[in-house]
Amino acid sequence: MRLDTVIRNARIHTMDRDRPRARSVGILHGRIVGFDEEIAGLPATRTIDAAGSAVVPGLNDAHCHTTWFGLGLSEINVGDVGALPDLYARLRAGAGSSPASEWIIATGFNHYGFGGEIPAIAELDQLSGGRPLVLKMTSGHALIANTRALELAGIGLPSFVPPVGGVVRRDGDGRPNGVLEETAQDLVLDLVRPYAVETIVAALDAATAIYAREGITSFTEAGIGSGMIGHSPLELAAYQQAVETGRLHARAQVMPTYPSLSSLAGHAADGIGVGLPLGIRSGFGDDRLSFGPVKMFFDGAITAATAAMTEPYTHAPHVHGYLTDDPEVLATRAADAYRLGWSLAIHAIGDAAIDAAIDAIDGARARYGGRRIPSRIEHGALIRPVQLRRIAQAGIAIAPHPSFFATMGDLSIRNIGPEREQYFYRVQSLLRCIESYVTRATGSGAVVGPHERLTGDDALRLYTEGSARATGLDSVKGTLAPGKLADLVLMSDAPADVEPGAIHAIEVRATMVGGEFSFEG
Repeated sequence: MRLDTVIRNARIHTMDRDRPRARSVGILHGRIVGFDEEIAGLPATRTIDAAGSAVVPGLNDAHCHTTWFGLGLSEINVGDVGALPDLYARLRAGAGSSPASEWIIATGFNHYGFGGEIPAIAELDQLSGGRPLVLKMTSGHALIANTRALELAGIGLPSFVPPVGGVVRRDGDGRPNGVLEETAQDLVLDLVRPYAVETIVAALDAATAIYAREGITSFTEAGIGSGMIGHSPLELAAYQQAVETGRLHARAQVMPTYPSLSSLAGHAADGIGVGLPLGIRSGFGDDRLSFGPVKMFFDGAITAATAAMTEPYTHAPHVHGYLTDDPEVLATRAADAYRLGWSLAIHAIGDAAIDAAIDAIDGARARYGGRRIPSRIEHGALIRPVQLRRIAQAGIAIAPHPSFFATMGDLSIRNIGPEREQYFYRVQSLLRCIESYVTRATGSGAVVGPHERLTGDDALRLYTEGSARATGLDSVKGTLAPGKLADLVLMSDAPADVEPGAIHAIEVRATMVGGEFSFEG
């Protein structure tokens, strides 16, 4: 047998408990053949000297928004701005460099960095020169629009009624102040959508090239097709085109949003009322592109005070956030999708929304049986102790987001108060951006729930084996073992081998997907 590739002189962290370490690995037809003595004496077409680099399984981001990220790379980025005058200047410069016939679209606004202030709509109107302007907030659960954009969306008309699950914020005189929360964002975003397939392909190309540089070999796109995180009803076609043209640089599992499901007129005996055309469901696809769960939103975000809480926010004693619809309506939708073969991925951040999500998932599973791809709660930011037990008993996967600590951790803790901090992103308790898992440090340097910190090895396991299990694909990836996909990363060090505060300085030297380089440093 002649191998395609052998990597030698490496510090291999397989994350496989049966064989945790090795020095060399052999690859054939995109899969791992064996290690060290298992491949001794076998010839290879290509031999790579790792020069002592650490080799770990490819990183798997189990929840991201790749099209959104890729599109944002070509929008006005205000993520590094920290004062309103500087924000206005950045927007004015961006508006001046874009065609006068186009919308002004900016991304990355985090109001925490501005002391909670939001831009004045009058200033946005002045600098935009009569053009519609949209400023996307970092959380994705709110945006800020100028008057022209609001007018085009019909907001402010006498007949206007806010959508279910959304809020149009107003000033003291009752006029819209430009902030649109949750589903209300669609009123404006639908004026610039759908994006062309080629535009989405270019966004996927740009975004996943960055993923490759960061060691990401697989990801789950948490919502395509429609709703506030969808970009086109042809978004899957864009993914397919990206694969076919070599512009998708990582494996993708995609979640259709619940509104993407449509009425299906099948045989009465099938009992299928809604779904994707042809009856496609979770698991369809191959190891490059496949369908995961259906994505549903049950609430919003802590930073925007739209996450549904059982107790009020500390800065607003009468505000509990809100569910996107009546709990019974949400549970019925979830059960309908699950019955048709779709696993569930429910965005639930506040503990009240998590109650509703557990009820919906557990009820559907009890009625219709288990699924190969686990049902999930996306984020699961504030989990009470009793909910931990229910989540474990129901076999629900959690996709938390430790990167929020650095960007929004201080604001989140201010909004929920120190008493609830112990329940915030409970990764250690669940055992279900690696440095954030280890340090749990906010932007100010405060440590959120130190008892929930993980070791570097545990954190790496979450981004490899854990995320593969959460996406139902741990039989083919997540660890380095014979027969599994040859998705791996060559790094200057492994997270377990450096101090927690130095994890961010680890250099990704190369990334491989199926035994071929997606990135070479």
